[in-house]
Amino acid sequence: MNKSFGKKLEHIVFLGPATLLFAVVVIIPFLISIYFSLTDWNGISKTMNFIGFNNYINIFSENSRFLQAFGFTFNISFVIVALTNIIGIGLAALLINKFFGSNLFRAIFFLPNTMGGVVMGYIWRFIFLLVIQYLGMTLNWAIFKLPWLGTEETAFVALVIVSVWQGVGYVMVIMIAALAGVPLELSEAAKIDGASSWRTFWKIKIPFTMPYITVCLFWTIATAFKMFDINVALTKGGPYGSTTPMALQIYYDAFNSNRYGFANAESIVFFLIIFLVTSIQLFLSRRKERAYE
Repeated sequence: MNKSFGKKLEHIVFLGPATLLFAVVVIIPFLISIYFSLTDWNGISKTMNFIGFNNYINIFSENSRFLQAFGFTFNISFVIVALTNIIGIGLAALLINKFFGSNLFRAIFFLPNTMGGVVMGYIWRFIFLLVIQYLGMTLNWAIFKLPWLGTEETAFVALVIVSVWQGVGYVMVIMIAALAGVPLELSEAAKIDGASSWRTFWKIKIPFTMPYITVCLFWTIATAFKMFDINVALTKGGPYGSTTPMALQIYYDAFNSNRYGFANAESIVFFLIIFLVTSIQLFLSRRKERAYE
């Protein structure tokens, strides 16, 4: 009996503070947010009216800006996740080989990931608005004369470029560690059997590193869906709201339009969307891992 009590006390001592902190920082604010989402509170006044699920109904109305933001977020996330992982894995496959300057290239490709999104957004804003325009006038190349932040299509591409440029180094580092752990005898056996380098990479190294690819996919999906700071610095959601992601739309509704209750409802829906997407991705990735075992 005393031994059992001692075990419970030990668990409380070690897990209690972390559990309490998690409840105060995450669980309780989440429950309060659910309550606010059922009201018409403007975030300023001391009074609020309970309106039930009206906020959630308005989110899914025909002219909802949140649904437009969801469409943009889904489309750009698909492109960013695909390009970031493909390029990151490709760079890892190249830089896993030791050659003169390989460590320097690793540092160069990883450097953007250490920079804040706002800082990087303003750097690229300067590049798109001044540097590229100057190159367009000097070289007279059509691609440099495009209004990169002035139209929906070019602003979309600009955000993809900056987001991939920031995230590709992180995927590269993870995959370099993954490829370094592939047993050398597997590659040698494939080479003896006459397999090409590409076939060895695709049939042996990729299946062996699937757990790492799952981590990369999870991180890039979560990061892409939560994009905020790059959009604020680079396009501010423009032109005409065409590059406003869900997180930025929630911010605008809460603090620009003073629709705090509505914004809380949007944040709950936002949470459920990310939870659903990442759960599906983890399920499919884990099933792929088991297929390669």
